Amino acid sequence: MLQFIKRFFDPSHMVSADMAEGPIPTAKEAYGRMVSLAWPSAVESVLICLTGSVDTMMVGTLGAAAISAVGITSQPRFLMMTPIIALNTGVTAVVARRRGEGDFEGARRTLKQALIFCMMFCVLMVTGALLFAEELLTLAGAQSDFIGLGVEYYRIIMCGQVFACIGMTINAAQRGYGNTKVSMRSNVTANIVNLIFNYFLINGAWFFPRLETRGAAIATALGSIVAFFMALSSVLKPDIPGVLTLRSGASWKFDKRTTGSIFKVASSTFVEQIFMRFGFFTYASLVARLGTVEFATHQICMNIINVSFGFSDGFGVASTSLVGQQLGAKRPDLSMMFGKIGQRLSLLAGLLMGLVFVVFREPLILLFNDDPAIVQMGSVIMLIVAATCLVQSTQVVMSGCLRGAGDTKFVAMTSFISIAAIRPAMSYILCYPLGLGVVGAWLGLFGDQFLRMILNTFRFYSGKWSTIKL
Repeated sequence: MLQFIKRFFDPSHMVSADMAEGPIPTAKEAYGRMVSLAWPSAVESVLICLTGSVDTMMVGTLGAAAISAVGITSQPRFLMMTPIIALNTGVTAVVARRRGEGDFEGARRTLKQALIFCMMFCVLMVTGALLFAEELLTLAGAQSDFIGLGVEYYRIIMCGQVFACIGMTINAAQRGYGNTKVSMRSNVTANIVNLIFNYFLINGAWFFPRLETRGAAIATALGSIVAFFMALSSVLKPDIPGVLTLRSGASWKFDKRTTGSIFKVASSTFVEQIFMRFGFFTYASLVARLGTVEFATHQICMNIINVSFGFSDGFGVASTSLVGQQLGAKRPDLSMMFGKIGQRLSLLAGLLMGLVFVVFREPLILLFNDDPAIVQMGSVIMLIVAATCLVQSTQVVMSGCLRGAGDTKFVAMTSFISIAAIRPAMSYILCYPLGLGVVGAWLGLFGDQFLRMILNTFRFYSGKWSTIKL
């Protein structure tokens, strides 16, 4: 058994002899490089998730309706951000490839042109959000006892998303370049600002007014503004060779190679995001229609599982960057190795988090709300959360590797099959005809994650992604 474990984690056994195109790094070198990129992203993601959880706890003092009002805005918000999320995936992949090729000016051109597209998308996003807020939340399943709060919260938070999205595009380029600490610093600081103003504005502290859910939205928007300025400052450095900066001679004008490469990845990612948002939107709507208490319980458990996702996302981001860089350097063998290392480390994190969720499931629910009905339902769902951690940890990294290679068409296909079709259909059958309620919805979520893990893992191990040109 010990021999198997040792072999499983040994980088020299992660690349077959016929695939090796040069020396393979030692375990210390390979794991060190992965961890050096992954830990800032993991810390960033986990702290953001923890901050989001504390955010929910603070709103939770206002009652189940407030939790539901804030939670119902999540999918409409991400739906409006779909073009920007797709753009940022393309930015990360292309910047990583240019960095691996040693084309630093190409990386700078990619960032500049992406920012222009981002600002154009932001105008459309905010306009649509302000005009159709009530319609979007109604479609998402908002109930009459909290839709008014939700609309008010949604409109405020979407105004702050302009700053958030531009900062996200800059951070996406920095991740591809290998500068994962930039995103960590800006987002962690933003979330600290968010929590501070939550304290002042939700219940009214010091000389600040009591604004309840409006206060939570304003606090989030203020955090986004801080993150934007921190991200912007990271790319206003002097024009030094090898530094990702806007102060270089790289052109702001669109050119065929740069925009073509970005949209080669982004177009498939956009389709993937549409499938994902449709699936997530439908899924959240199904749960919201179960009732306010059921949806509040669901939101609490989603906050908890997102902490686990944060660890996986850190290794996923690092894998995306390293896979892209190594393909740019003409070392697909090392791309395969780093992908497997990311998957191994993420799996260990998933196992640990799953154990914590099983042992401390009831105390974790009580941190958010002490309603007996919520605690009872949440404790059962937490067992499914723990099982989901195990498959999610691999799924997130494998998807990240494929995106980093530019194999976004395959990821889009798996999203269509699993998120847009399997999750909603399975959840509906388990929730309503079979009468399992919110527990059925979580079984549907587990089924989706498991299927995506299988499909994306097989694709990664096939190695077909290594021939894609950007």
